[in-house]
Amino acid sequence: MSEEPSSSSGSSPRSWLERIGQALSNEPRNREELLEELRSAQANGLLTADTLAMMEGAITVSEQSVGDVMVPRAQVVSIDVDSPYLDVVRTAVESGHSRFPVHGEDRDEILGILLAKDLLRALVDGRHPETIRELLRPAVLIPESKRLNVLLKEFRLSRNHMAIVVDEYGGVAGLVTIEDVLEQIVGEIDDEYDDAPGDTLIQAQADGRYVIDALTPIDDFNQRFGAHFDDSEYDTLGGMLAAAIGHLPETGEEISIGRFDFRIARADARRVHALHVIVRGDA
Repeated sequence: MSEEPSSSSGSSPRSWLERIGQALSNEPRNREELLEELRSAQANGLLTADTLAMMEGAITVSEQSVGDVMVPRAQVVSIDVDSPYLDVVRTAVESGHSRFPVHGEDRDEILGILLAKDLLRALVDGRHPETIRELLRPAVLIPESKRLNVLLKEFRLSRNHMAIVVDEYGGVAGLVTIEDVLEQIVGEIDDEYDDAPGDTLIQAQADGRYVIDALTPIDDFNQRFGAHFDDSEYDTLGGMLAAAIGHLPETGEEISIGRFDFRIARADARRVHALHVIVRGDA
């Protein structure tokens, strides 16, 4: 009489082995398969859309380099070390940034990083340094090729929030902040300087200037100031000015069109955010 394994004694081990084999055979073998598994989990309700987006961002960060997300040199708000103290304060206020690369005679000669809080501390203490050199903190220089996940770890360990990006010749290529890296994972991070929905797009100031959101429709600007700017090609004031200047403007750039003097109050590597406008002949 042949001896066959009973179903009760063999089913459990076989089932367990089969499950292990199935799990191993279905293991993602590359990035694309891993992302597909995550998207499938989200479709089945195991992950929220926000969680999936962050996981995808975290995976992408490991494959991105600093050069992919840095603020390019042309958009960096830097400060000459010999600038008068009050001019430096004015630049800090108008730009809305909290950290600034400080350079010597050549913009490639980075001497250090100036923190806005150090400027404020000196002001509160009643000190007006002849030069901001004494307020500088060491600058971190990194290559464009550095991986973002490696940079993020270094930011965390060193407690630095900004690094100067240099090209293969040692020149300044741009800068990158911890916020730039985190935004690749969690999406755009707004701060108190970013425009909130419902904010007034055009605000009159006591000194006669206007602070204007760069996303103000050209038609709204025309109606407010009796202007006649063409809105057939560009919808927003910021887009019109970028075209008039010939490139994505950086903070501090100025242009006059007709009776309007425009100054870029705040801009980043992506777009213009806010403008200062003086209307000549405005009552």
